[in-house]
Amino acid sequence: MAAADESACLHWTCDQVADWIESLGFPQYRECFTTNLINGRKLILADGSNLPQLGVTDFEHIKVIATNIRILLGIEDPKWNRTIAVPPREPIGMYLERKRITGPRANILTFEKYQKEVRRTEIEKEKDSKKIVYVPCKGDLVF
Repeated sequence: MAAADESACLHWTCDQVADWIESLGFPQYRECFTTNLINGRKLILADGSNLPQLGVTDFEHIKVIATNIRILLGIEDPKWNRTIAVPPREPIGMYLERKRITGPRANILTFEKYQKEVRRTEIEKEKDSKKIVYVPCKGDLVF
């Protein structure tokens, strides 16, 4: 997903999200999204498990809306059979989880900055895993 596309939907107002929901063919849910103050950043959290809490209760509508949210945000379908041995989900999904939080740090976080943070963390973990720690044993000579 391009950064321009990404930032556009993340910065939508509640009315823009409601307009988008209408454009999907669900004008009956406009009020559900505006009443619950669902803006672009909160749209990240709107998935099949919490759309009913917003007032979207028809299962077929939930599937269509959740799928279109994933398409809009460029994130993969959740895999029900994903093992924990598999590396974390795709980077954009992990970034969006961090971006959904409000506040100054999340406001200035870009996908590029997120990727740099992840690389830095991976390098630090790799360095830590290569450190040799010598623990003196009983009987060792200590100078």
